[in-house]
Amino acid sequence: MLKKAFSQLTRIKIILFIFILATFFSNTFPQQSKLSKALNYLSGFIASDYFNNLSLANNDLALADTIYVRALKYDNYNYQEALFDLTFAVIPYNKVRVEIPLIDAIVVYHLPSAPENVYLLKNNNLPKNLFFDTPQNDFGDKDKLAHFFGSAFLSYSSNIFDLGNLFGYFIEVFEQDFEVQNSIDPRDLQTNILGNIFGEILKHNRNIMPSEVMIIRSLIFFRYQL
Repeated sequence: MLKKAFSQLTRIKIILFIFILATFFSNTFPQQSKLSKALNYLSGFIASDYFNNLSLANNDLALADTIYVRALKYDNYNYQEALFDLTFAVIPYNKVRVEIPLIDAIVVYHLPSAPENVYLLKNNNLPKNLFFDTPQNDFGDKDKLAHFFGSAFLSYSSNIFDLGNLFGYFIEVFEQDFEVQNSIDPRDLQTNILGNIFGEILKHNRNIMPSEVMIIRSLIFFRYQL
């Protein structure tokens, strides 16, 4: 019963999130082609042989920093735009099925993404070993960067409402709908919080790197194990 109630609540928040997102971005990012170009560029970078070679010599937290810095350079150090572009570039899915509880309808929403061949290569190269407890399989934590940068974007951009967790709920629900995972993953929610922290710190310290915040989760765990 509790799980069902939580699921319904998150779906309502999804609807609210999409409404807020569409309203906010209609003023902030009026040209859809701008996002498409950024997605193609960042996805192409992650899908490239150059990035694949970097992965042979660097850990995945360092690769997350590399993607972030590349987005900053592409967006001329506009941090808000860079976080926005990153959010969609690192999502390892290209569609979401949203259930609207009040009218019992399901809407399939196609997320902005690169062309299929680039999208698949990008997904293959996404950093996946981000935490001490990353699942040891082919997917690992590939969805965590979307949680992190999405929450960071909303935290960095919003001065009125705390919307940082809504993107995390957005990812969480459609992962369940597409059977990527069968239950609410507390690790996703923890990653959302880390993204919120990163976005807040970024307002005051532009030199902070994603890895410096993401590693907090592992440091806290090992501290309590000592």
